[in-house]
Amino acid sequence: MPPPADIVKVAIEWPGANAQLIEMDQKRPLSSIIREVCDGWSLSGSEQFALRYADGPQLYITEQSRGDIKNGTILRLAISPARAARQLLERIQSHGIDARLEALKELAKLSADPTFATEFINMEGIGTLARLVESGTHFGEMLAFTLTAFLELMDHGIVSWDLISLSFIKQIAGYVNQPMVDVSILQRSLAILESMVLNSHSLYHRVAQEITVGQLIGHLQVSNQEIQTYAIALINALFLKAPEDRRQEEYTNPLEQHLTEMASTLAQKHLRSIILNHVIRGNRPIKAEMAHQLYVLQVLTFNLLEERMMTKMDPNDQAQRDIIFELRRIAFDGENDPTGTEKRKAMYTKDYKMLGFTNHVNPAMDFTQTPPGMLALDNMLYLAKVHQDTYIRIVLENSSREDKHECPFGRCAIELTRMLCEILQVGELPNEGCNDYHPMFFTHDRAWEEFFCVCIQLLNKTWKEMRATAEDFNKVMQVVREQITRALAMKPSSLDQLKNKLRGLNYSEILRLRQSERMSQDDFQSPPIIELRERIQPEILELIKQQRLNRLCEGSCFRKLGNRRRQEKFWFCRLSLNHKVLHYGDLDESPQGEVPFELLSDKIPVSDIKSVVTGKDCPHMKEKSALKQNKEVLELAFSVLYDPDETLNFVAPNKYEYCIWTDGLCALLGREMGSDLTRSDLDTLISMEMKLRLLDLENITIPEAPPPVPKEPSSYNFTYNYS
Repeated sequence: MPPPADIVKVAIEWPGANAQLIEMDQKRPLSSIIREVCDGWSLSGSEQFALRYADGPQLYITEQSRGDIKNGTILRLAISPARAARQLLERIQSHGIDARLEALKELAKLSADPTFATEFINMEGIGTLARLVESGTHFGEMLAFTLTAFLELMDHGIVSWDLISLSFIKQIAGYVNQPMVDVSILQRSLAILESMVLNSHSLYHRVAQEITVGQLIGHLQVSNQEIQTYAIALINALFLKAPEDRRQEEYTNPLEQHLTEMASTLAQKHLRSIILNHVIRGNRPIKAEMAHQLYVLQVLTFNLLEERMMTKMDPNDQAQRDIIFELRRIAFDGENDPTGTEKRKAMYTKDYKMLGFTNHVNPAMDFTQTPPGMLALDNMLYLAKVHQDTYIRIVLENSSREDKHECPFGRCAIELTRMLCEILQVGELPNEGCNDYHPMFFTHDRAWEEFFCVCIQLLNKTWKEMRATAEDFNKVMQVVREQITRALAMKPSSLDQLKNKLRGLNYSEILRLRQSERMSQDDFQSPPIIELRERIQPEILELIKQQRLNRLCEGSCFRKLGNRRRQEKFWFCRLSLNHKVLHYGDLDESPQGEVPFELLSDKIPVSDIKSVVTGKDCPHMKEKSALKQNKEVLELAFSVLYDPDETLNFVAPNKYEYCIWTDGLCALLGREMGSDLTRSDLDTLISMEMKLRLLDLENITIPEAPPPVPKEPSSYNFTYNYS
């Protein structure tokens, strides 16, 4: 007979004594259970003790968290959080160097526990640590442990960052600005400055006064990728919290900014080249957190375009109209205008039509829709001035075509700009956990404009390949979007590589790819083939189900969502080989390969699982509803609900892992697998198997006597490889 749901069997340890094996009644007060345990070892003053986990982070157990205790958990009797905080505070302020170092080391470990942190902060512990830092008398390990404890304590959000003093900020900034400083101290100092900027508007101004790009450039040139990551994270934080007027000043790239004032052109190029050569093209593979910070920097860079993208052109603004006049002059007048401006004005309408504007009389009206607003005009002017020969060739080439086949440059440039803004998500905030950065955007000081120039030439080329007319405009734009997105998915490392990828994705290739991808949908529509498909489908579904379950048995690593990305924490989950238990546990770092079951301390019997929920229905998404949950995290979230009223919450690292796990869990529970990945795999594998069977039929030589009906295969000889 199974034990009652409220009874949990645990082992409790105490140094120098045999462990107690008890049945913990979750309905009893925790204080009563602790008193009973203390009596078992003849310990007095049970109110001075508490229970902690013996493994993993060794967190204190409270009335609120005791529900997480599972059967077979090993606990440890320890001094209470209040007593531990008081003792550590006394030892930290002692005169003995060794005693103080040991106390700070223990404090750095305990500070991650919210129960202990609350007690320590209530005893003014934050102020004590801040004074130790401000004194400037701590160095090496002692200072590193002090900064670690300070950062962990502040991360709980119990006290406001606004209480931090200016002298503390100057001291931390000093560690960042020192040419030679211990790596652990530098890491924590950069992390503290980032948290200050992200959590306090007033501290942003103080930090920005203390830190310059010059100091951070030095940290980007080191071989330690973690230091590089923290440095870029600080740049991102400063830029993200910068006032709007400073961000948009002179329409400059954040890669090209001084963090407190505009940098010179030389310094701008220097910073970008440092990131490109020492980070992106360094000798080490880019880790996930560095990739995320590069993605954030890329997003913030493109978000600078938002103001121009959402600015309508004022048809009465002469300065703006002069830009259109300049486009016409470069295309048709060359360097000089010998016939005189007045005489040329009568021909402007014809010229504007040849330039491909929709409104031939007043082309300024073409730029009154947002997006792309004035950003489209900026792109056109850049092409005309920097790539003048290309611009003139595109305009004149189309003006000499038959009217029905001319590619309207103005209309195309405006629509292309809108499309590029959508593809690169200009104006949207960075997504938590997204690592989708493109190295080529770090290879040029005007990467956005150069990207546009490559794409407008692609559009003109595709228009000719399709022999398009004005009625085909939307079709051409759809093909161009597909060409660009497919090329970007290949992650070209430079603009030249992008051009090569796009050359390979001409219109004929796009048609071939489309036809190939439609085969599973369009082929085999006759009734006999449909019947064969229906007969094959159960076998294929079982094959996919086994693949999903095998992937769950291999397991996956998941990242814990926290307040600070730089201090990543991971956990791993995998299904037992007999498909009866889900094993999971915390990890110190992202694993390389499979994690043994022995290292995963927690488990859930599959028989206890009630359901799997996704997206907004997940408890951890509802809990964080007050925060700004971005769409991507929501789309990757899922939870396992199991008895008694417990949950195991996931955020998948990517869409593929999300589909694998949600499908696998559904298969485990005997429910329908309904992800897009399963539907795609089902169509692909059914089409492959049907083609193999039909090919076998075509190769049969019909003998005089009717052959016996071949027996259908019961298993498949191919393995579907997911990459």
